[in-house]
Amino acid sequence: MFSVTPSHIIQYLYCPRFTYYEYVLRIPQYEEKYYKVQKGREVHLQKSRQNVGYLRKRIGAVAKELNYYMAIPDLRGEVDEVLVLEDGSMAPLDYKFAKYEGRVYDTYRTQLYCYAYLIGQVFDVPVNRGYLVYTRSQNYLKEIKIDGNALLEIEGAIDGIKQILASETYPKATKYKKRCVNCTYRNICIK
Repeated sequence: MFSVTPSHIIQYLYCPRFTYYEYVLRIPQYEEKYYKVQKGREVHLQKSRQNVGYLRKRIGAVAKELNYYMAIPDLRGEVDEVLVLEDGSMAPLDYKFAKYEGRVYDTYRTQLYCYAYLIGQVFDVPVNRGYLVYTRSQNYLKEIKIDGNALLEIEGAIDGIKQILASETYPKATKYKKRCVNCTYRNICIK
C-alpha cells in the first residue's frame, strides 16, 4: 500500500505526470539538490530548537506539539507544529523559508490543507484554519482558512494518485503549459 505525502499531492496537482514518472517509471527528480529545499530543512530544524517553549497566545494557542508525525492509511506527513486552540479546535503551523509577498502560493496552501486533513483524521477534531510563518519576513504569521472544499481537494488528489499507481496509466499533462518550462521531467515528457 502506497502512502501519499503532501509533496506527492503538491506534485500531482501541479501536473499528474510527476506521479507517473517518479512512482510508476521510478525516475527520481533529485529535488534534494535545490538550494531552497536544503535551506528550508535547516530553518525547520533551527525553529524547532528555538521555539520549544513558545506558545502562540495571539492566535489562541493553549498547547502545541513540535515536528509531529502523523499517518493514516492514505496520507502521512510531519507538521512543524500542531496547535491546540482555545476553542477546542486544532491547527497546523508550518514554517516557510520565504518572504511574504502579499499572496500565499498554491503549494504552501496545499501543504497546509494536507496537514489539516491529517490532524482532523488523527485527532477527530475540527480544523478550520492553519498558519504559515514566513521566516524571511521577520516571521510574518499568515492565517489560512480551511474549509470542506479544501479537504475534498486533498481527498480527490489522493484518489487520483492511487488511480495512476494502480493502473500505471500515463496521465494527461497539466493544462498550464508554463509549468513545463521548469519541470524536472521536461526532457522526457511526451507533450
